[in-house]
Amino acid sequence: MGRGKIEIKKIENLNSRQVTFSKRRNGLLKKAKELSILCDAEVGVIIFSSTGKVYQWSSTSMEHTLSRYNRGMEDDNSQEHPVDEQQADKCQATDVNTMKEEYLRLHTAYMQLNGKELDGLSFKELKLLENQLREGISSVKQQKEQIILEQLKISRLQKQKAVLENETLRKQVLERRLHLNGSKADYHNCASDYDTSLHLGYVIIRFWAKEKSCKDSGSRVASQ
Repeated sequence: MGRGKIEIKKIENLNSRQVTFSKRRNGLLKKAKELSILCDAEVGVIIFSSTGKVYQWSSTSMEHTLSRYNRGMEDDNSQEHPVDEQQADKCQATDVNTMKEEYLRLHTAYMQLNGKELDGLSFKELKLLENQLREGISSVKQQKEQIILEQLKISRLQKQKAVLENETLRKQVLERRLHLNGSKADYHNCASDYDTSLHLGYVIIRFWAKEKSCKDSGSRVASQ
């Protein structure tokens, strides 16, 4: 009866794992030696155990094998890079050509909108260009009218502001003038009352002096 198929999975038992590691390691190194001898191949094996211990074997020397391996990797990369560079150059050239074509298209459209380089255009293309110019002029007019309306609105607001400021200033001047006129009127009224009082006092004094003079004259006549 043949042996059953062994399931490949991690060995949980530590002792069994170490025993199996030792056997399999020796078997792998033996197979590497056989491969090197039978096929005249340079073989190098590096093994790290679970505890971090390093096991190595090389048919020549590990330094020589690693150096040869690094050179081989550099050669592979150098062979891949030209392909990448060629592809990049090709993409860049395609982008440059696309940009040139777009520039020429835009330049031609610009010149045609300015009435130049119209040779070779069909009637349909000229009609389309005419419609584009008409739409462009209409858009320019609308934008110009919009700017004019905005400027008129700003001017109207500034004028209203100036009118309000002038009205406020006029009211302030008027109030100030009325205040000054009221003060002068009070002063004149007081001065007029003072003059009237002086005048009345002067009349009374003169009347009293005249009456006294008449009485004195009558007294003198009677005594004679």
